[in-house]
Amino acid sequence: MSSLVDLTTVELVAMIKGKEVSSYEVVSAFIKQIETHNPSINAIVSFQPEYALSEARKADKRFAKGNVDGPLHGIPMAFKDTHDARGFKTTKGCTVLQDNVAKEDELLVSRLRRAGAIGIGKTNVPEFAAGSHTFNPVFGLTRNPYNLEKSAGGSSGGAAAALAARMIPLADGSDMGGSCRNPAAFNNVVGLRPSPGRVPTYPKANGFGTISVQGPLAKTVNDVALAMSVISGYDKRVPIAIREEGHMFLQRLEHDFKKMKVAYSEDLGGLLALDEPVRKAFKNQLAVWESLGCELVDVAPDLAEAAEVFETLRAFEMEAAGGAFVEQHRAELKTTYVKNVEKGMNLTGPEVGRALRKQTELVHEMARFFSNYDFLMLPTTQVEPFDANVEYPTMIAGEAMKSYTSWMQSCSLISVLNTPAISVPGGFTENGLPFGLQLVAPIGQDFELLQMAHAYESVTKHYQKQPKMNVEESKPL
Repeated sequence: MSSLVDLTTVELVAMIKGKEVSSYEVVSAFIKQIETHNPSINAIVSFQPEYALSEARKADKRFAKGNVDGPLHGIPMAFKDTHDARGFKTTKGCTVLQDNVAKEDELLVSRLRRAGAIGIGKTNVPEFAAGSHTFNPVFGLTRNPYNLEKSAGGSSGGAAAALAARMIPLADGSDMGGSCRNPAAFNNVVGLRPSPGRVPTYPKANGFGTISVQGPLAKTVNDVALAMSVISGYDKRVPIAIREEGHMFLQRLEHDFKKMKVAYSEDLGGLLALDEPVRKAFKNQLAVWESLGCELVDVAPDLAEAAEVFETLRAFEMEAAGGAFVEQHRAELKTTYVKNVEKGMNLTGPEVGRALRKQTELVHEMARFFSNYDFLMLPTTQVEPFDANVEYPTMIAGEAMKSYTSWMQSCSLISVLNTPAISVPGGFTENGLPFGLQLVAPIGQDFELLQMAHAYESVTKHYQKQPKMNVEESKPL
């Protein structure tokens, strides 16, 4: 039974449909894994094992009658604690919402459940998903399975840590400044930021916003593709929804990358401060692309104004989503979150207009850039997984960070470009900590991006290196 948790989602689906194993057995195996390892990692919250087992029994009965729920029939999932899942709490890591039980599924969760996924719990997040280190006053701190003293990243930190610890086979996430990519890098799993509109978000305060998207995390690129086949596709309530349907992600990912022209930059042309172990780990990956026949060019697009655009639009989006809530509960909320929302409240029309104008110029810059190069490659994070008891890195390579988001610009600068980006396991640093390689493709080329990530993954197989966990290590710290 324990070996089931080591399998990929694609493998588990095949075994269930091939009658080699029941959904009940699969769900039971993951429940046991959660009960064994979650006490020290704290990635799964609002855990409902009896509900999950009941749903698994129902799924097995339907299957015995010849009915398959969908591509994820019988697969257990814990949904991100910012995403509404009917019957589960949606706390967003906030004490004001600690008893808030969702009455309906939001669109992403609805699509996963309709595809056959079984809810087993929620995954931990920073309060209101603000920041890339997962801790909150409701459930506490999520730790990194590869080193329990280190951060799991965020805001989808619970999702990534649970995947790494084999407590769930597949996860949903969201990404504004790197919330799918950053924790994926810290936990040696895959995290995709799709093109805006590829995975429609509903409900959403600003339906026209593009810097915040939803996407999957998984152990492998094939698993991400399977998830995308379910969660992507048009929805008439979402004004930016892309009309291509999800079945496009079920095509074969194998592709010949010979003569592909790949731009790479370890620090985006000097824009990013970078810790030396990360720099070394990145350079070590270049030979892999050469072995695949790619032409590598050390060059970066001009993203000098992307930081200002991100900070302005982030504040704008956060105020749109949470302004009224902050007005009511300011004293009960995380100070940094309140300050971000208040920044949004104080934005002027010209400031928002400038940010949108500059974002458009950056999108045009990337269109020009990708007319010469097929993909862009850079580190996912600027630092290794850091001390879990530190709120955020305040210094990188001797450079002071201005805020709790400044250290994650390797992701957040990419967020304003409307391009899809993925973090794929890139090996380990000289200190034995996970390193994530970030790949970026032109707008709309999400499938091509998965093909590239799959080519790299097939050669390196970094995802196969699991954290060394045992029962003794899994006692609460």
